[in-house]
Amino acid sequence: MSPEPTSQPHEFEALYVQSAQGVTSGDGSFTLHGVAPATLMFSDRPERIVGHLSSTEFVDGWGDGENSFLDDPPNAVLSFLGAEDEMPEDVVVTLRNPRLEGEELTYNVNVLEGDLPNATGPCSLFVDPIGRPLSPVSVAGVRRRSCRRARR
Repeated sequence: MSPEPTSQPHEFEALYVQSAQGVTSGDGSFTLHGVAPATLMFSDRPERIVGHLSSTEFVDGWGDGENSFLDDPPNAVLSFLGAEDEMPEDVVVTLRNPRLEGEELTYNVNVLEGDLPNATGPCSLFVDPIGRPLSPVSVAGVRRRSCRRARR
């Protein structure tokens, strides 16, 4: 039997990444098509925590907690490939009102910088943590990371 944890889980500020097979846009919104079922989350130093939550959990938690994304919409960067001979392109947006239906995730957006394409192929959306409630971390996960670091 495992010993009981001696401390409560702590919280950290996470950045989020969503990947999709393509994106279409128009009328102040864009839709990620073929969005991955999991949203990657990771923290910066000193924690260096990496994990996943389902994209459904991400959308369902949009309005949770103080300073939620509903109250303080996040900035995000949509990164996608341009033409075959071009470098990847980025568009900086503010995200609002996420709607997940199957493998399609739609956000209302305000474009802050760059040009949002009408349609493009594979893309990644990098979501700023500002406004999101802190993400819980299990004590067991922290202990596993400490053990891995000790073996290096």
